[in-house]
Amino acid sequence: MTELDAERLLRHIPSVPGVYQMLAADGEVLYVGKARDLAKRVGSYFQRRGLPPKTRALMQRVADIDVIRTHTETEALLLENNLIKRHRPRYNIVLRDDKSYPYIHLDDSHPFPRIGFYRGSRREPGRFFGPYAGAGAVREILALLQKIFPVRQCEDSFFRTRSRPCLQYQIRRCTAPCVALIEREQYLDDVKQAVLFLEGKDQRLNDYLMEAMENASDRLDFEVAAKLRDRLRALRRVQEQQHVSKGSSNLDVVALRSEHSHACIDVVFVRGGRHSGNKAFFPDIALESEPAEVIAAFLGQFYLDKPIPDEVLVNPVPMDKNLLAESLSQRAGRKVRLVANPRGHRARLVEHALINAEQRLRQHLAGRAKQLQRLESLRQSLDLTETPQRIECFDASHTAGEATVVSCVVFDDAGPIKSDYRRYNIRAVTGGDDYAALEEALQRRYAKLKTGEGKLPDLILIDGGKGQLSTALSVLSELQIDDIPIAAVAKGSTRKPGLERLFLPGRSRALILPADSVALHLIQQVRDEAHRFAVTSHRQRRGKARTQSRLEEIPGVGSKRRQALLRHLGGWQEVARAGIEDLTGVPGISPNLAERIYAYFHGD
Repeated sequence: MTELDAERLLRHIPSVPGVYQMLAADGEVLYVGKARDLAKRVGSYFQRRGLPPKTRALMQRVADIDVIRTHTETEALLLENNLIKRHRPRYNIVLRDDKSYPYIHLDDSHPFPRIGFYRGSRREPGRFFGPYAGAGAVREILALLQKIFPVRQCEDSFFRTRSRPCLQYQIRRCTAPCVALIEREQYLDDVKQAVLFLEGKDQRLNDYLMEAMENASDRLDFEVAAKLRDRLRALRRVQEQQHVSKGSSNLDVVALRSEHSHACIDVVFVRGGRHSGNKAFFPDIALESEPAEVIAAFLGQFYLDKPIPDEVLVNPVPMDKNLLAESLSQRAGRKVRLVANPRGHRARLVEHALINAEQRLRQHLAGRAKQLQRLESLRQSLDLTETPQRIECFDASHTAGEATVVSCVVFDDAGPIKSDYRRYNIRAVTGGDDYAALEEALQRRYAKLKTGEGKLPDLILIDGGKGQLSTALSVLSELQIDDIPIAAVAKGSTRKPGLERLFLPGRSRALILPADSVALHLIQQVRDEAHRFAVTSHRQRRGKARTQSRLEEIPGVGSKRRQALLRHLGGWQEVARAGIEDLTGVPGISPNLAERIYAYFHGD
């Protein structure tokens, strides 16, 4: 960018709080930042000396700078993190968080509420407890709940169809509300106790059980008193073993260790006063950044779409700590404390998190070095001009042509990028035609990427042989994408690992790599992941199709009208054979709807 360009840009940038976006010539967002004074901050990028090498490299690519004014610096911080999460600029500190976190869900819309595992958007009715670090932590707590508070965890469909108690009742893990072996009032009392446990209100729960036990004893109901006594004992044993936080039932511990341009952030989840697992994160860091800046960027992005606890223990002290705490409090709708120098047992929690972060960073760096070695070996083996930084692999899966799905998995120098995985449900081709299915998936994938929605890969792998390679080359040629290397990976005659053949454009004979080749091992890993993802996606689609009636594909036919058609006409085949007059005679079927149903079966 020339000085004249800099002068022009700076002349129109106000000295107010806001966010700036550095754009490449093609409109790609390269970097997003926030500032208390936009003019001063943006102007600092154009100084003649003192810029770090990576920042100078960034500025050489910048073609324009877009600014967004905000009322306050807090508002600018929130907007900055939203834009980073949306655009994932290559020069920002970007959090890789590709999974949704599990919760414990209490569905209180049912007369006998259910407690169970939940993952996804929290739009269902009821209460949510969490998030937890992983599925294992949730299942451990659910198993514990069943032992102490026998609240049902079965699905509503299972609950509705019971005519006698299930195994959970026999092993005293449920009180069988499905067959009315417990009064609703008593069942809801168990639910109330389970909620107190999940909320971490241990003393209140202990007092409640103690009072209920004494009341039962006063009524001479010694059997109930004995059950409450046993429950209280079991609860106290659990509290002694698992209680790690006093004074705050929900908190997170966030600790960072860094080395050069790599960092590991370990997050410990404490829910209900109990350790609920931890998770390590490895943010992408392109520019020179201090640890305080890295952990601040992490906190801002991590809590964009997650419940924020009342307290977050951090090490090191984040940059703009007070501003960040204000932003988190604003987002949570209550005061959130960022504690940088805790004492006592909280200090020990931070110390353990730092040790975890240190260990995971060492493992990550070793694994990253190995991955870079594999990528370089792949470059040499396939005679590529550059080491691939991003690999995409496609595979198709179906059962006799039913519910065809093509998967696309993505790998980079850190391994799989699951947030970039895509599955393509194939509808417009004949079932079982793998070539046509692959053609449709590639067209949908790269037509979208060609418009700038995402990143193009450095290498494309196809699970298949010469036919699949030819199909892929034809699609890429049509889309005018002719600068991306591509290879088809065919299994050997016995389909054993190590016998794969690689088909490359312009080569008449297949390339066979040695069985001990690290490049081959990388190809196998990527190919196997694409196969796993394709099979999983296909099974999900097939299962959904088989539990949904084809009649419900007809606009205007829901479950009630489907049942009326089947009941009135005597089954699926009779509905398919019925004329318009017969269909009109079914209650709830209008003449127009009858014509649509008839046309659906007869192709009119």
